[in-house]
Amino acid sequence: SIYDKNLFRNNHDINLSSLSFLFSEMISLSQSNSKGIQHLEKKLNNLGYSIGIKYLELINLRENYINNLNSNKNYVNGRREIRIIELLQFIHTKVWKSLFGKIANNLEKSSDKLNEYMITDDEPIFSKFISIPKDFGDLNCCAFVAGIIEGITDSAYLQATVTAHTVASAEFPTRTVYLINFNEDVIKREKL
Repeated sequence: SIYDKNLFRNNHDINLSSLSFLFSEMISLSQSNSKGIQHLEKKLNNLGYSIGIKYLELINLRENYINNLNSNKNYVNGRREIRIIELLQFIHTKVWKSLFGKIANNLEKSSDKLNEYMITDDEPIFSKFISIPKDFGDLNCCAFVAGIIEGITDSAYLQATVTAHTVASAEFPTRTVYLINFNEDVIKREKL
């Protein structure tokens, strides 16, 4: 059963075709019950959110286990990110590498708003094998990943709203920017 599997094994890879099939079925099911593009993206975001809430704990658990194996000291707890920049760097590097096998292409702060940050992925894995119908032309399936990011930020008690936006270029037609808007309370707490 799933409870007998080791959480701490080194290799966590899954077959890409299995992932794309599962994801396309998630989209298909969500699309059949949705009223429009925004509703479908919200459903995908909610699916990702439920994963993100749990994923931060899982990745911290794995890191603590590895650090305990590699350390001669009594290493009890791993470091938890409690600042915005630290958490975003953690997502940009470790979480992205864990989920997608690479780090995200860019992490930047908005010059217009204090509470706005962006993570850029030039070649998002969830956009590779999805063909979007013409009547859903503005749909960004990476709303699922935006939900994962939002779940991670909420799990770290740094509440944010995360949306996915396609910013295509000649080189990268599926480039996606994840816009992360932290709540004002989080920004006030950060200044303390």
